[in-house]
Amino acid sequence: MIVAVDFDGCLAAKEKGKLVPNMGLIQNLKRNQASGNTVILWTCREGRSLMEALAFLRSYGFIPNFVNCNCPEGLKKLGHDSRKIYADIYLDDKGVKV
Repeated sequence: MIVAVDFDGCLAAKEKGKLVPNMGLIQNLKRNQASGNTVILWTCREGRSLMEALAFLRSYGFIPNFVNCNCPEGLKKLGHDSRKIYADIYLDDKGVKV
């Protein structure tokens, strides 16, 4: 299974101007990785801002398998490298609740 997860508002939220981790989600994603699932950090951040997000996640023991790109399994399923990240599950604070 491939999980694509957003950073801002999902893995971390700003409270009083400071980033606060969503530890429940981070722990869940770490368990998913340990079970053999792939986690893609799917964020609009780039450059220094992206590096800061990755350092923040590392400080809580979480390292995504891929960042803003399709994983080999996704490429195989698509047959090409789409601009849209392929995943089985998308976690984003802007998502529609069904």
